[in-house]
Amino acid sequence: MKEEDMEVNLKGREFLKSNWEVLERFISDQKKGIEMPQFEKPYPKDAFLIALPDFRNIDGLKKMSLFDAIENRKSHRRYEKTPLTLEELSFLLWATQGIRNVTPKATFRTVPSAGARHPFETYLYVRNVEGLEEAIYRYLPIEHGLILHKKDRYLREEIIHATLEQEFVGESAVVFIWSAIPYRTEWRYGPASHKAILLDAGHLCQNLYLACEAIGAGTCAIAAYSQQLMDRFVGLDGENEFVVYLAPVGKVAKG
Repeated sequence: MKEEDMEVNLKGREFLKSNWEVLERFISDQKKGIEMPQFEKPYPKDAFLIALPDFRNIDGLKKMSLFDAIENRKSHRRYEKTPLTLEELSFLLWATQGIRNVTPKATFRTVPSAGARHPFETYLYVRNVEGLEEAIYRYLPIEHGLILHKKDRYLREEIIHATLEQEFVGESAVVFIWSAIPYRTEWRYGPASHKAILLDAGHLCQNLYLACEAIGAGTCAIAAYSQQLMDRFVGLDGENEFVVYLAPVGKVAKG
């Protein structure tokens, strides 16, 4: 391995190591008494809220054991043209960012997060979900609902290009796109935040894998994408909020 390549690897390895000792000499914005960031991004008062339905009666949902879901978990890149139901989408959103309890200081969700800071927003590129037109939506976890975020006739072509020409992304029923708002975690943990944010992303995507198994769907976690193109696709500033992970979802093709 070339010396300059090894230096790059060593820098990456340092990022993987714990650096919580820096908090001993760091005064966070929380300690300074600066107001806590909001649990979710605000949305326009005139936005139409699409309330998500109850999902607890989905056929077969409670019949699959946790053992079977874990044993059968795999990445799927081939999807049927069968649409997801709105109930199924509701379940997948609850499983990945659903809120169990809200207090003045934290939200407690279906996935763990460092300090219960939950730095993510969930955007959905919807192609084939019953009751929804093709568009990008944003999930509101507190309301458990969706708002329309963006419409464009070329969304499918744009997301394939942004994911480095991975065609199967554009064949899914819906693509989960997770953005990070780092300050939600930085407010408490400052320079120790960034590794924790990426660990948190892994928690929610694994929940998506297991939840997909429970409804006969499949997904495939994607970290190979153009940062600039994905941020532009969603409409993010790329600094205070940017894409960190995405996963297409669809009914699993047989054979």
